[in-house]
Amino acid sequence: MRNPGERYRLTRHNLGADVVATVAQRHRATFKRAKRTIRAEVAETQLAGSRAVLALPTTFMNESGQAVAPLLRYFRAEPSQLLIVHDDIDLPFAKMRLQYDRGSGGNNGAGSVIRALGSQEFWRLKCGVGRPPGRMDPADFVLKRFTRKEQPEIDLMVQWAADVVERFVAEGGEAAQQLTGGAGANG
Repeated sequence: MRNPGERYRLTRHNLGADVVATVAQRHRATFKRAKRTIRAEVAETQLAGSRAVLALPTTFMNESGQAVAPLLRYFRAEPSQLLIVHDDIDLPFAKMRLQYDRGSGGNNGAGSVIRALGSQEFWRLKCGVGRPPGRMDPADFVLKRFTRKEQPEIDLMVQWAADVVERFVAEGGEAAQQLTGGAGANG
């Protein structure tokens, strides 16, 4: 999930989009504007012999359900086949968690997807960006870019998360969980 526009590029809130873009780049998949009814850019590719549809919503993150629900209908996919990737302030910095059939956990983008699908039976790869310092508003924190000191660790996590996405497509959610430490948590 992401916020569109240059202003939000490389921010903590767009970490999920960075992961999806990395997967596309690895497989030389090009994003194209989807049909008018789908508010997303889409790249179709093969990952380990399995068809994958990568999508970057053109909605704001908090409205991601407006992109995801039409996307699933168009590609005739079930929610259980869906993996959304997003930042999470409740996870330690640069840690990941892959979960299935969970509530929004306070993430407005995940909440939007749950409402639009009428189900929470989908996979979520949560990428930890840590807690805001001091009394900083979490909304302001996630719209900030990573510091120079943080960036190398985030770059590694983006690659690791892209590995998780590839394993998810090739072998399913339970196998992908093994890359994040198993049982929905890591480190």
